[in-house]
Amino acid sequence: MSTPSRAQRRKEIGVAGHTGDIATARRGLLDHDGTVRVAALRALERLHELTDIEIAASLADDAPGVRIAALELAAGRTSPPLAFLLADTDPMVVESACWALGERAAHEPAVIDALAAVAGDHDDPLAREAAVAALGAIGDERGLPAVLAACSDKPAIRRRAVISLVAFEGPDVDAAWTRARDDRDRQVRDAVEELLGPLDD
Repeated sequence: MSTPSRAQRRKEIGVAGHTGDIATARRGLLDHDGTVRVAALRALERLHELTDIEIAASLADDAPGVRIAALELAAGRTSPPLAFLLADTDPMVVESACWALGERAAHEPAVIDALAAVAGDHDDPLAREAAVAALGAIGDERGLPAVLAACSDKPAIRRRAVISLVAFEGPDVDAAWTRARDDRDRQVRDAVEELLGPLDD
């Protein structure tokens, strides 16, 4: 008897997630193929059977796609910890980690500091943009300097920084919005107008 293909195994696990077959779904977490392991994560989540321990193991998976899926599923939970993936070697994982952390309500100072470091120093602009968005979503004052600094980054990041400034108050924020009204990029200027209205309002 031939071994089921990757597509067949994914289908089997997908069906298990809709039919209540917990054992089959959980077995997929041990599959040698990362896409099958992702399917198993999603099937177990659909069945309300995915544990924090299983998510934690998947956050350390060798396959970036599995780590990203685990981050998506962990975003609405308070555990396991996620901030260690801000140092991941794959920028897409870092981007997903930023988003997931932004979905969580409260964070230790070290997490804000780590997000700020990504916002300011990461080589990948999408990771920097995601970190700025997360800092705005969290709204912790410790993240404000990084958001203000991002107002001088690439256009897409400047636009995201302007949006994130809504979570903060103070003269530095007002000054950043004033500068953004004259930004050389139209999308940045438009973002300020959408948030604050035109100057003649």
